[in-house]
Amino acid sequence: MAAADNLASPDNAPVALPGLGRALIMAGKLEQKSAESIFRKAKANRSNFIAELIDSGVVSAFDLAHTMSTAFAAPLIDLNAIDPQRLPKNLLDSKICKDYRVVVLSKRANRIVVATADPTDQGAAEKIKFASQLGVDWVIAEYNKLLKLVEVHATSAAETMDTLLGNEIDFDSVFTDDIAEIEDASSSEVDDAPVVKFLHKMLIDAIGMRASDLHFEPYEHNYRVRFRIDGELQEISAPPIAIKDKLASRIKVISRMDISERRVPQDGRMKLKIGPDKMIDFRVSTLPTLFGEKIVIRILDASNTRLGIEALGYEEDEKERLLKAIERPYGMILVTGPTGSGKTVSLYTCLNMLNKPGVNIATAEDPSEINMPGINQVNVNEKAGLTFAAALKSFLRQDPDIIMVGEIRDLETADISIKAAQTGHLVLSTLHTNDAPTTLTRLRNMGIAPFNIASSVILITAQRLARRLCPNCKTPIDVPPNALLDAGFTEDELDGSWVSYKPVGCSACNNGYKGRVGIYQVMPISEAIQRIILEDGSALDIANQAKTEGIRSLRQSGLHKVKLGMTSLAEVLAVTNE
Repeated sequence: MAAADNLASPDNAPVALPGLGRALIMAGKLEQKSAESIFRKAKANRSNFIAELIDSGVVSAFDLAHTMSTAFAAPLIDLNAIDPQRLPKNLLDSKICKDYRVVVLSKRANRIVVATADPTDQGAAEKIKFASQLGVDWVIAEYNKLLKLVEVHATSAAETMDTLLGNEIDFDSVFTDDIAEIEDASSSEVDDAPVVKFLHKMLIDAIGMRASDLHFEPYEHNYRVRFRIDGELQEISAPPIAIKDKLASRIKVISRMDISERRVPQDGRMKLKIGPDKMIDFRVSTLPTLFGEKIVIRILDASNTRLGIEALGYEEDEKERLLKAIERPYGMILVTGPTGSGKTVSLYTCLNMLNKPGVNIATAEDPSEINMPGINQVNVNEKAGLTFAAALKSFLRQDPDIIMVGEIRDLETADISIKAAQTGHLVLSTLHTNDAPTTLTRLRNMGIAPFNIASSVILITAQRLARRLCPNCKTPIDVPPNALLDAGFTEDELDGSWVSYKPVGCSACNNGYKGRVGIYQVMPISEAIQRIILEDGSALDIANQAKTEGIRSLRQSGLHKVKLGMTSLAEVLAVTNE
């Protein structure tokens, strides 16, 4: 201990030792004076207390790890036995790992296992918990081995992301057609390399993590970035609040927005080229809030629409009804559901099947989300007078075969759409209703005559998106029969021929879920339903008739996915209502 005592500062005033130092003193591994001396030296050198402690020779990395493991009853792990390539990625920002010298080893349910040399660091625990939105379980590792793995894992994660993106990322040259002119005209505040790199990293990470949206949210004392992954928002990063204005300006420049206007919402678009043949579109929306502009970037991957109808999750009978409807020469097909339920992807999947050289297809959207060659796409611009109704009137003078209207919002748009469907055109559109039967009564409440509804609408599809269970970690669960009956299963279905599963969570998924699957109610308008419409019947009357015709409700369709092991009962109950 003499060597360590020589490190003592002339100032022998007591110091507030970190928890690690106090734990070593209580374990008899370190004397009070030595601990204080090493702590003063670390503070003077602005270095890490553990690093100074090990460099002083008072305690070895091996002894420190064993002492911490014993003192805190935490597992001890040899990091030499860990393969960095098999460690989970994107659960914790690499900067946090480097700053606090930690490595995430695994994830189970809503907790992560983190290797550390200092289990007394409450600041690290709180930061990791906040950043990951998961509970933290410590395991103890030797400090020198931990530093090596932190560095290797950070490098490995970066290389993996580069490989994922094909090492051919071209940002500025494809964000806009005339990006150079815009950059020259922009203010110098956006020419900030760290902000540019941060934005690029967030976009890359979002694509790699299969996110659908990125949320950049300023608050009074902090700034956060969240990704919507499989329908759930997760906090990914907490950058310094000082970058909020520069980041907003950068996004607005490459999205062709007015960077000087911060008082009103704005909409824009940008693109990202990944590899020689892959292009990702982003739809950008800004919103002035109390403490700055909140920005939401939606990822629009046109390749999703080319996966085919089989990838959307329709059952065979549902798919057959939909395909039969889109093969009709005229009539109206409506897709309903809340925002983010996949309506646009469903419509464009149908349009992709109908998109042939001999067919004239026109769409009116606000805005157009997916670019598809061969289809005449129009962006609605209400300020300029180009409303859905105005676009529809123009379409009818353009000799269309198929018309797609982004959304029926008012009586005029609904009236023109229905007249188009009655005069030899196939019309596809969306409405915001809870299920298929209520869509018909919604049209009636908008002022459409029952005869026009009955003679034009040929099929309605209501849909939701449910999180898909991870095939690697889902586990069977024993659900009481009463709970299954309350959920909507029939007595005949409780025959023991199927198993219900629950989410668990592993390094390959998100809290037990990976991806999403569609839940659909596909309701053709039969003659019996037409009679109910003509008699001004209620949504309940239509629902009862659809049930007698074998049309599954959204809840029944979801329960069918539970029987197939695709999703959990809890998830179906959360996204459907009956």
